[in-house]
Amino acid sequence: MSEEKQHKRRVHYSGKYPKKFEEKYKELNPEKYKDTIEHVISKGNTPAGMHISIMVKEIIDFLDIKPGQTGFDATLGYGGHTKAMLERLDGQGHMYATDVDPIESEKTKKRLAEAGFGEDILTVKLQNFCTIDEIAKEVGGFDFILADLGVSSMQIDNPERGFSFKVDGPLDLRLNPNAGISAAERLDNISREELSGMLYENSDEPYCEELAKAITDEIRKGNRIDTTTKLRHIIEQTLDFLPEKDKRDIIKKTCQRTFQALRIDVNHEFEVLYEFMEKLPGALKPGGRAAILTFHSGEDKLVKKALKAGYKAGIYSDYSKDVIRPSAQECAKNGRARSTKMRWAVRAK
Repeated sequence: MSEEKQHKRRVHYSGKYPKKFEEKYKELNPEKYKDTIEHVISKGNTPAGMHISIMVKEIIDFLDIKPGQTGFDATLGYGGHTKAMLERLDGQGHMYATDVDPIESEKTKKRLAEAGFGEDILTVKLQNFCTIDEIAKEVGGFDFILADLGVSSMQIDNPERGFSFKVDGPLDLRLNPNAGISAAERLDNISREELSGMLYENSDEPYCEELAKAITDEIRKGNRIDTTTKLRHIIEQTLDFLPEKDKRDIIKKTCQRTFQALRIDVNHEFEVLYEFMEKLPGALKPGGRAAILTFHSGEDKLVKKALKAGYKAGIYSDYSKDVIRPSAQECAKNGRARSTKMRWAVRAK
């Protein structure tokens, strides 16, 4: 009788959930833990390491994709929007997508290829979406374009990327960890005035001056702020004067805004978006459609201003005068959808 293979017990984690990102179920084998993933989503949360695409129906309805068309996804991310658009092409036409993140884009490309969307219908380019004009010139323009300006959940959830104040990790915040300088390096030599301006301009931070003083004072003492935890602790100490009943909520929101401001800065997000909006009309074919998802007021103002100017100049035949927001049902299922605004434009014929 053959010896029965000893059953290997699942590693036990203390606490309700695994402590380390690498140990979490979804990264190891998402298919195996479908029930767990569904349970997490039903509670209005995003499973760590995954990304739930926002406003897919509204985007697909507006873009009105037809088989045989050529499309562009400015921010590939987890590939949820890309997949939905590819399905509408029904095997005819082609999609191009860009992403600056070499880690996640490779995973997404593989995931989409396994779903039947290989290089015959999808071309993924590891470059910034502000190079849209180069790609459009190469392929003859686009019938539809989507730009989802949000950071992917996979990036936020991975502590090694430094996007979240909730877990300890290097204070990096770069979308492409192989290019530019990290947020920690950016803080090394920043002046109090410049940091205060950054916090205000990039995230409307009401305590920008207090935070800028505390952060730069700490660095001048020779204490580098090179981890997410160190930055969070300084924010907590700086806002310790707040009334107890308000403190927790305000500190959480201040952390979110501070990390957002740094992320925008190290990735030059406003400069990139401005360049993209300038090039957008030239990349669209006559009658082509573009949809853009924004996630904070700075982005939304820039997009709104560019679309309005294009409409007044006769470049766009129509554009969204008002924003479209995700439904209450979607926000209940995906908390990260709450701040989303969708704007759109149609290229004049």
